[in-house]
Amino acid sequence: MMTVKEVAAFLGVHSDTIYDLVRDQEIPHFRIRRRILFLPEVIENWIQERGN
Repeated sequence: MMTVKEVAAFLGVHSDTIYDLVRDQEIPHFRIRRRILFLPEVIENWIQERGN
């Protein structure tokens, strides 16, 4: 699992950008209580889909 900060670093964007994507339901994520988490393989697939 990856955190917002880890996904931001991985994508080379600011963490605020990730929060915006989460708020707009544009990036696959899930929540455990208040934590926003991401599965690395799902993020990889999301990147590939957006590149096409």
